[in-house]
Amino acid sequence: MPSSKIKKAILASLAGVGIELDVNRFSWQSVSGGSINQSYCVRSSSESFFVKINSADKVDMFAAEADGLNAIADAQILRTPQVYVWGCNHQCSWLVLSYLELYAHDASSQAMFGELLAALHQVPQAQFGWHRDNTIGLTPQLNTPSLDWVSFYAQQRLAFQLDLAKKHGFTGSIQDKGEQLIASLPLFFDTYKPKPSLLHGDLWGGNHGVDAAGKPVVYDPAVYCGDRETDIAMTELFGGCTNDFYAAYQACYPLDEGYTMRKTLYQLYHILNHANLFGGGYAAQAEHMMDRLLLVC
Repeated sequence: MPSSKIKKAILASLAGVGIELDVNRFSWQSVSGGSINQSYCVRSSSESFFVKINSADKVDMFAAEADGLNAIADAQILRTPQVYVWGCNHQCSWLVLSYLELYAHDASSQAMFGELLAALHQVPQAQFGWHRDNTIGLTPQLNTPSLDWVSFYAQQRLAFQLDLAKKHGFTGSIQDKGEQLIASLPLFFDTYKPKPSLLHGDLWGGNHGVDAAGKPVVYDPAVYCGDRETDIAMTELFGGCTNDFYAAYQACYPLDEGYTMRKTLYQLYHILNHANLFGGGYAAQAEHMMDRLLLVC
């Protein structure tokens, strides 16, 4: 549980955006919110907030998350938690959002989610990347704007993760195969020219749900503009979406037939990131994925 000084600092930051609260009239309850942050539901008799807390040096991570949530919300298609404020002091950083009661999807909400994500992906974007870097988990995610998707994905996604892997001791064949794959990347896009779409960026099953009205909600994004297939590939990597979701998405915005080949390419980024964050068997899994992709080249 945060100290009284931290609680007061967070409520003072809310007061700075016009929300005056009495620290003594709110309960703080620890809730699940992933392994990265300390997360709390802060309640009074009439209001509830979702508060994330981390070390002071993570303030930019929270600022980027707030920007990402606002970018998705501004499209007025998919619901996100409302961003109230983010900030830091010498002790910690924080992000304050609206608290939403979330529920598991049913067939109807899965289909609605597919339709809404397809609509979000169809909103025109000027270029790949984003106006700022952010994080994927705790790993920096580079988003330098580019008009060339292949070079963006090669350098700012795969090459960046491989460089981190080398620093973590994953050398040898995984690096050799990674270099071969990056050199061969244009072959995966011979007949496919993706348009930039606003992406959630980390769309696994733990980052979306359903509100009390049955409307899909997304949160914890790693937003940037990229090939929409990357969002769909992530939904298939760790689960969370059903056939109702995919059928609805396809009906609204059919995927290119080459997606089944590029899916592994896009999932590789997240497996490399897991290798860098957690080690273990993820590096071997990444290498096996590279083997399959190199057979296609």
